[in-house]
Amino acid sequence: MEPAPRLAAALGLGADDLVIKRDDLIGLGGGGNKVRKLEHTLGAVLRSGARAVVTSGAPQSNHARLTAAAAARLGLQVVLVLEGEPPEEFGGNLLLDGLFGARIVWAGPVGPDDLADRVEDETHALREQGTATEVIPFGGSSVVGARGYVEAGVELLEQVPDLATVVVAVGSGGTMAGLVHALGTERVLGVDTGAVQDAQTRVHDLAVGLAREEGSPGPGPLRIRHEEVGAGYAVLTAAVHQAMSLVARTEGVVLDPVYTGRAAAGLVAAVAAGEIAAGRRTVLLHSGGLPGLFGHPDAGSLLV
Repeated sequence: MEPAPRLAAALGLGADDLVIKRDDLIGLGGGGNKVRKLEHTLGAVLRSGARAVVTSGAPQSNHARLTAAAAARLGLQVVLVLEGEPPEEFGGNLLLDGLFGARIVWAGPVGPDDLADRVEDETHALREQGTATEVIPFGGSSVVGARGYVEAGVELLEQVPDLATVVVAVGSGGTMAGLVHALGTERVLGVDTGAVQDAQTRVHDLAVGLAREEGSPGPGPLRIRHEEVGAGYAVLTAAVHQAMSLVARTEGVVLDPVYTGRAAAGLVAAVAAGEIAAGRRTVLLHSGGLPGLFGHPDAGSLLV
């Protein structure tokens, strides 16, 4: 946990009102929120006796990068099925995927259902070769994976007992779902990144799954801001550009254009709208993603 007094002042909050949760500094594979999920999903893989995993994502997927890193540490074979075509130059997360020894399969310009089919094809091929193989879902977000952020929510309350709001990017949904289960809907503000078509439903369904495991009631109405999606998932918007610059120039903390930059833009918008106010403790969850910055086509515009 790192205090962010200069950023708080720039937003019109009190110096002690804002803290950044540095999940980007989790050590494995370059850090990020996916490590907390993989602790549970790969734990299940090991218990099953599998020796290989297949997962999927966008070309600069942080989940894919960290799955490759975790699999390397555990001695597992890993196949990454990525959307699109191979780029002319490999940078960012793709460079690290290769460094960790992952085999990359390019699925072409496909939709979610087609991507899932390609994952199934690769899984079947490995099993036909006699390799026990398990699938880790897109983004690592499942009820099992979301348990990592139930634990993180408990951790947050230990570190910030007077927590009023935690602001978090919503990608495949598991991070927000786990936090909602631990903290309640009123203390979690999600910022949609456009990673899935219906973020509201995705987070709700995962949170319901977590509640069923404990026999507890499902979540109430979720708080998710959708205006930061802009022209689409991988497109750097003016608001995100400004938020990334603000955080970097007040606190020396680097965000990425797809996830944490959008979370910060959502924080800025929520303060401006009075949804987050001075005198109440707010946490900005830094969920990682730095390698993706160096693979983003608009990264150079951040120098302007």
